[in-house]
Amino acid sequence: MQDVIERASDALGQVLQGKQDRIRLALCCLLGGGHLLIEDLPGMGKTTLCRALAGLFGLQYKRVQFTSDLLPADITGCSVYDTESGRFVFHAGPVFSQLVMADEINRASPRTQSALLEAMEERQVSIEGETRTLPEPFFVIATQNPVSMSGTYPLPESQLDRFHMCLEVGYPDERAERALLAEGVRPDAEQIEQYFDPGELKALQKKISGLASSEALLDYVQRLVAATRSDPRITLGLSPRGALSVMHAARTWAFMHDRDHVLPEDVQAVFPAVSRHRLVFERETAVADRDARIHELLGSVAVYA
Repeated sequence: MQDVIERASDALGQVLQGKQDRIRLALCCLLGGGHLLIEDLPGMGKTTLCRALAGLFGLQYKRVQFTSDLLPADITGCSVYDTESGRFVFHAGPVFSQLVMADEINRASPRTQSALLEAMEERQVSIEGETRTLPEPFFVIATQNPVSMSGTYPLPESQLDRFHMCLEVGYPDERAERALLAEGVRPDAEQIEQYFDPGELKALQKKISGLASSEALLDYVQRLVAATRSDPRITLGLSPRGALSVMHAARTWAFMHDRDHVLPEDVQAVFPAVSRHRLVFERETAVADRDARIHELLGSVAVYA
């Protein structure tokens, strides 16, 4: 599996150059069956990464541009009267896809954002009194601009908690930007080779969930979670769902490195991406300061009691 991961990472690296650490975390998120939030300034390659991930996993892909006038029915679908049959016929919205890209999700109103809550948690949507199951696998990859930018609505904590991981793409390094400028255009994300079959993902996720975790490692995760809840600078620590996400992401990271057990290093590798969007600090904190505090918290918790 590690060889496949390396080849897939290299393929993604041709599309988003100089970002191997983010790419591997994005792979970890989708291999583990979780939803991904990508937070950064416009033009950083967020949409490109989403399209490349869809091609890499061979997923049916739909993109929704979130705007202030977008309605929930534009996402979930609605019934339209058919004059020939004399009845209402349901027309499925873009949420009925294996991978839904919610582009600039925080530019839509809270009412529209909430249309994804049931879909992300239960893999189903309730429309017009009927529950409809979403396809498997089902992923949401959302991008958002910093809330300081005009025309944005902050995502509620209940929705943020449904994202398995949150990544920041960041500016390319000097070498990667020079290569991008020399080529003149960003590589085509739709030409990426498929490395994973959607039908195989479920089997892989079953293997991931079966990876062993020692009592000492579970103690370490509990201490980390407790530290987020007791730190006076943090007003909202990790929820039980967030704690489960830490463990599941750590198992996936171990699986990606061909191990049948989870190490503390696996927890440390995924903890910032799992917690950065879930923790609420006592006052508004810049992204860089937030990440620094998370790494400081990681360093303050002993691996072994």
